[in-house]
Amino acid sequence: MGVDTAGRLGGLLGLEHPVVQGPFGGGMSSVALAAAVSEAGGLGSFGAHHLQPDAITSLVKELRAATGRPFAVNLWVPQPGEEEAVATAADIARVHPYYAELGLPDPATGRRTPDFAAQLDALIAAGPPVISLVMGVPPRHAVDEARRRGIVLIGTATTVAEAVALEEAGVDAVVASGSDAGGHRGAFLAPVRESLVGTFALVPQVADAVAVPVIAAGGITDGRGLAAALVLGADAVQIGTGFLACAESAASEVHRRALHSPEAATTVLTRLFSGRTARGIANRFVRELAAHEDAVPPYPAQNALMLPLRAEAAARGRSDLVNLWAGQAAALAAGGPAADYLAAVLADAERLLGRPL
Repeated sequence: MGVDTAGRLGGLLGLEHPVVQGPFGGGMSSVALAAAVSEAGGLGSFGAHHLQPDAITSLVKELRAATGRPFAVNLWVPQPGEEEAVATAADIARVHPYYAELGLPDPATGRRTPDFAAQLDALIAAGPPVISLVMGVPPRHAVDEARRRGIVLIGTATTVAEAVALEEAGVDAVVASGSDAGGHRGAFLAPVRESLVGTFALVPQVADAVAVPVIAAGGITDGRGLAAALVLGADAVQIGTGFLACAESAASEVHRRALHSPEAATTVLTRLFSGRTARGIANRFVRELAAHEDAVPPYPAQNALMLPLRAEAAARGRSDLVNLWAGQAAALAAGGPAADYLAAVLADAERLLGRPL
């Protein structure tokens, strides 16, 4: 098997199989997982939105040392107004009871995320095979420089209009990310509530609307999802939760256990943990503060408020107070070594489609 069985994305990237590992932010990505997926013939990915530019430079070196095959590094495009976002006394008071419960002092409010422009410049200079972006369109100069350096650019769309905008901006492939997907929503042309298109409604419409390769994402965890996405016009799939449950991911133990628990059958969209809308397993924190979803400050202010609580809760195995990002097909996640999981997904899809992948 080779790039001919991996379709247009395989031809673009030199992949053996039409499977991309979803990038995880917030420290849940690992070099080991990305390398394992790439070595197995897919496209491993690393979510780097939380890293400073010098750390991104080092990361690309680590990934290049871990695998000689293509890999992707992912960044978040900033949203308008986020730089001005600040937490108020009311925002701190809202989370105070949970901090007190864990014996933590109230959080500070001054923490900020790294500068996106500096991150992107550092990433392009490091020259990974693939750069993927969520939540926006790449700047024109970045597209031009990536093309000059031979770096493949992948953008993420939650609607047909976003897919068209990304193609017009010059990306080489588009991830069609349905509302089924776990983690943060990537809507950028319309509010999230107006951009919740299910994966298997979104994929064929995007495939009809753009000429670049389309990668289906959201609710795809086994071979049935892979086969269905390809039938609907996708060139490949991006699997997030399935790989997050694998042995090599950097997900916390409490998160990993939750993915394999009955609770994984119920996921919700929430802004409570970061200030940006994300899909995760419903737990006590989400339910108790549900009435405050619209009141929390935008990212990165809410994210800064929640980081100490999330870290302490994870360290104590407190699934009721930590973000448990997961897609709507989390209950189908098999876990185990990433290479074995990928092989099982491919074998099941090949059986259903009657051809090699």
